[in-house]
Amino acid sequence: MKVIGAQSIDIADIVSSLREGKTLVYPTETCYGLGCDASHQLGVDAIFDIKQRQREKSVLVVVPSLSMMLDYVEWSPELQRIADSYWPGPLTVVTKAKDDCELAAGVIANDGTIAFRVSSHQLVRQISEALGKPLVSTSANVASEASPYDIDTVVGMFAHTKDKPDMVIDAGVLPHKSPSTIVKIDNGEIVILRQGEIIIQ
Repeated sequence: MKVIGAQSIDIADIVSSLREGKTLVYPTETCYGLGCDASHQLGVDAIFDIKQRQREKSVLVVVPSLSMMLDYVEWSPELQRIADSYWPGPLTVVTKAKDDCELAAGVIANDGTIAFRVSSHQLVRQISEALGKPLVSTSANVASEASPYDIDTVVGMFAHTKDKPDMVIDAGVLPHKSPSTIVKIDNGEIVILRQGEIIIQ
């Protein structure tokens, strides 16, 4: 694991590594996230190995804007209302992927949906914008372990595992916040799957 200090962040270098299928631990608006280029199958496969996560449990992605995500999912009035009211911020939406969606297996769920959010974290937005692709964003922990809010926890968690993240951005201790609210758009209805910080009105 290469640990990158907050003062040594080189977006271009990080993006170049992501395009090669490398994995990254980075700060988000909730906890530290583990991610990669969401269109790179080797990177996404590595995420599942690092987390020791069940393959049938798809991972969500983050983007800097709804417009980027509309390359991969169908627009709907409900999606637009969510975007106008709650994004950017910790609200994750599960909705149908386009038939020609070019994101990796494991990002597209078995039922043909994608979970995504428009991030409010400036660094996340910069990385995804420079990458030109959605960024996988799953909590940077081994499955069954608690979500990490500091780098010592991240490094300690992966110190003795076979598969490790390639890069880790050390942004210090993150404030403990509620997880993102998760909703699903289903036949024109917004269904709450997990209640988090944002309350849908």
